[in-house]
Amino acid sequence: MKYRKKPVVIEARQLGNDYDEDVDIMRWCHGEPCDSDETLVLFQIRTLEGPLLAREGDWIIRGVKGEFYPCKPDIFIATYEAVEP
Repeated sequence: MKYRKKPVVIEARQLGNDYDEDVDIMRWCHGEPCDSDETLVLFQIRTLEGPLLAREGDWIIRGVKGEFYPCKPDIFIATYEAVEP
């Protein structure tokens, strides 16, 4: 069988190279700074599946149950489209 994803409006913010905005996003999703060998790792998000790393360019999504998780830009573009506020 085939299935279609239900249309659900989510809130999302994209990490970029603006430090102040990225810090606001980290606070918004209760992220935690983390140490890593990779220079692009910005912080860790506690998700329903466990902690995940959020990197520059990732989208941070608030799910339908209020949970947060990172999403790669190509997956985000293929899955979501903007809606009017």
